[in-house]
Amino acid sequence: MAGVAVLRPLVRVPARGLRRTYATSIPAKAHHRVVIVGGGTAGVTVAAQLQRSTEFDKKDIAILDPAKIHHYQPGWTLVGSGLRDLDDMKKPMSEIIPEGVKHYPLRVSTFDPANNAIKTSEGVDVSYDYLVVAPGLETNFASVSGLEQALQNPASQVSSIYSEKTVEQVWKNIQAFKKGPAIFTQPAGVIKCAGAPQKVMWMALSQWKLDGVRDNIDITFATGGPAMFAVPKYSQALENLRKERNVEGLFQHNLVKVDPKSKVATFKNLADGAKAALVEREFGFLHVVPPQKPWDWIAKSQLADAAGWVDVDKSTTQHTKFKNVFSLGDGSSLPNSKTAAAITSQAPVLIDNLLAAMKGKELKASYDGYASCPLLTGHNELMLCEFKYGGVPKETFASILGDQEVPNRLFYHLKKDFFPYAYWNYFVKGTWFGPSGFFRPDTTKQA
Repeated sequence: MAGVAVLRPLVRVPARGLRRTYATSIPAKAHHRVVIVGGGTAGVTVAAQLQRSTEFDKKDIAILDPAKIHHYQPGWTLVGSGLRDLDDMKKPMSEIIPEGVKHYPLRVSTFDPANNAIKTSEGVDVSYDYLVVAPGLETNFASVSGLEQALQNPASQVSSIYSEKTVEQVWKNIQAFKKGPAIFTQPAGVIKCAGAPQKVMWMALSQWKLDGVRDNIDITFATGGPAMFAVPKYSQALENLRKERNVEGLFQHNLVKVDPKSKVATFKNLADGAKAALVEREFGFLHVVPPQKPWDWIAKSQLADAAGWVDVDKSTTQHTKFKNVFSLGDGSSLPNSKTAAAITSQAPVLIDNLLAAMKGKELKASYDGYASCPLLTGHNELMLCEFKYGGVPKETFASILGDQEVPNRLFYHLKKDFFPYAYWNYFVKGTWFGPSGFFRPDTTKQA
């Protein structure tokens, strides 16, 4: 791409809206010691922790992300359930970028890892000594026929918590629905926060019970997966809950089409294998979780594995081919649940290994696959699912409160009240480490 020869403003904004870390003028070429692609939870957390590290001298970090707003996406479940306001779950990107870190509002088009370079859609070339790739993933609403049109029509009774544009409609639909079939879907394949599809279902059921209309509503959980959850311990507990609360389980059924006019949802029965018969279900209320995938500009790059994710070692987070490249979060190939909680454990490992690589030392920090799903099961109750690679439970409070597959009120308030507060005040500022709280974990030791 042709670069620009002089400094030029990339985005016109009022002067009062600027922050000292926002790059209002960008040269044709820029170079930084560490470049981070992505200003979401993973990218900002790495930048904040690296900036705070006493072992990282000559601090020179840049984040590339065209977004103007930073979203706390785990909070969208709370918004869709009527527990919190959407405004509480977002802030201007300029307020989130760590002090001293340069933010380029640029969109990556191609990677050239052999030459430590990135090309952007805006015609700016950015080079680096070290690269951290944390772009998140793409929610693919368009892959379900009729879904985008249905979501644009409030009268369709179709909604989704997986977009800031549609999440508020979820709560409106829950409040308005009084009778008929209600379907909650989960697609086959990888998604972020795999517990979220049923979080909103359990909260809707709880609300309908409070409203006195639960007996008039037939609830179905239609999932492309074979079970309620990927971790056996929690899956069994959720299966028991499903049966106790009279929720139909439609397993290995993947949503492929929505007809908002006739109010029919069409599923592909994956249990049929190659035959894959289509199954139609009428609905009065439909909550959809869209299929999700790697960004095309990642999948088509030299950094991607065969599935399109950034190809990294599952323990060190270092790229399998390019040793000055690291990745974490939803866009990485790390074979764990894609959650914000996972980043609390991934980020310190990445930081320690990145610093070791800079010094030419052995990478000793190791990520054990820790992830957490604070799974709402109703008002004033939550099942705190915590686990590591292999679906092995790794519970923080089990020794104090007992097995965490039993929902309780304390966990509910962690999700509803404490986690959003901790996110804005500590997590993205590099001082929150999940299960370790405010104490940075020893990344060379894994329980």
